[in-house]
Amino acid sequence: MEKTERIILGIDPGTNIMGYGLLRVRGSKAEMMTMGVIDLHKMSDPYLRLGKIFERVTGIIDEYLPDEMAIEAPFFGKNVQSMLKLGRAQGVAIAAAIRHDVPIHEYAPMKIKMAITGQGQASKEQVAAMLQRILRFSKDDLPKFMDATDALGAAYCHFLQLSKPDTGERHYNSWKDYVRSHKERIANQG
Repeated sequence: MEKTERIILGIDPGTNIMGYGLLRVRGSKAEMMTMGVIDLHKMSDPYLRLGKIFERVTGIIDEYLPDEMAIEAPFFGKNVQSMLKLGRAQGVAIAAAIRHDVPIHEYAPMKIKMAITGQGQASKEQVAAMLQRILRFSKDDLPKFMDATDALGAAYCHFLQLSKPDTGERHYNSWKDYVRSHKERIANQG
């Protein structure tokens, strides 16, 4: 018997603020269950922060029993130390999901923004406003920190990926990729 309801946990990794959001999916409809942040500002020890992330993500998984986790991939910035810290935070959240046998799906920030707003360079505010419209929650439910709506965005992006029918068609990243795969369709320019 196929499960009629799924819960998707979205995570926006961070070492100061980590966002989380949960979606309940019934058939082709998604609704927000909750969203929030794990505020780590008051903890100065970076290793204790990682422990707190593991503890809180584990608690969220225990409370809501998600079927899957969608996590935002760290983006490459100029500051290597920041990238390393962000990767550690993401890894700890992933470890909590692995410990509970929750399948993990990773999405690039640009893909999440594109899925929700139609533009990969959308601001956090644009993502939050679009999610509020799509999921029909009150402006009062918008969090102080946009990390929570970013996490909800990761969950919603995954929901959209789940609802895409698998047609077996190959997708191409560029014209160059298409041309390389279909040399027989190119007219001889000689």
